[in-house]
Amino acid sequence: MNRPRLTGALRLTRPVNSAMMGFAVLIGALLASREAIGGNSSLNLSLGFVVGFALTAASMVFNDYFDREVDAVNQPMRPIPSGVITPREAIVYGALWSLLGFGAAAATGPATLITAAVAWVMFTSYTVRGKRTGFPGNLLVSGCVVTPFFYGAVLLKGAVEANTLLFAAMAFLSNTGREVTKGIPDAVGDAAGGIKTVAATYGATTAAAISSGLYVTAVLLSPLPWLLGTVSALYLPIVAVADVGFILSSASLLRNPTPVSSSRAKSHVLIWMLLGLVAFLLGGVS
Repeated sequence: MNRPRLTGALRLTRPVNSAMMGFAVLIGALLASREAIGGNSSLNLSLGFVVGFALTAASMVFNDYFDREVDAVNQPMRPIPSGVITPREAIVYGALWSLLGFGAAAATGPATLITAAVAWVMFTSYTVRGKRTGFPGNLLVSGCVVTPFFYGAVLLKGAVEANTLLFAAMAFLSNTGREVTKGIPDAVGDAAGGIKTVAATYGATTAAAISSGLYVTAVLLSPLPWLLGTVSALYLPIVAVADVGFILSSASLLRNPTPVSSSRAKSHVLIWMLLGLVAFLLGGVS
């Protein structure tokens, strides 16, 4: 693969998003069983990270494949509409990432393989059909995002408990808000493609209000892990920065729900979500 194709293939995987899902598996494992981490669990945790990264990368590639006509309007410089990667190459690339993810999941047992398969079915359903449903599709993709938390719990403990559900709820809310935000700059292309996002159906102002409400709800839940004693005080300063970021992004969206402003908010929210993952990780380890 020549350099432009290699760069295009890397862009298809959204490496930051994929790495976040890998780390989410580790956080799910921490939430489930802090005392079990280390020693004999290191290999399983490494494989869990690979599963989160690989299956997320596959979902990103397949998403771009099925979105190639809409992206030709909304984001013509994406790898497929720009011609850097052909649709056939994207399918092969996504299949290879899927095989890697399933292989790593199978190496840790049938329960993790089943969990990985459920996640794969969810994101495939989203890319093939769910995206066109608008807000229900947003909920479906957020379900894919929180699955790594559950995967990590199943990986180390074989069960999902209340603290994992709490972290997953915050991730679900913030990611759903980001999905709604993403629809604002893409509203024209989505409407032309029959994709019923909140922004395309009800307008940018309504989409900004809904996404901001979801961000703020996640912020309101953020003190609970510390109050319930599931994380240490190291969690607080980092999650506080993330909370301030979510609030500022919400205010920006409500004040100016334009394509440019929402694209900027979408990028910033990804940073706040990453900071939240770091807060969970440090607070859980300590």
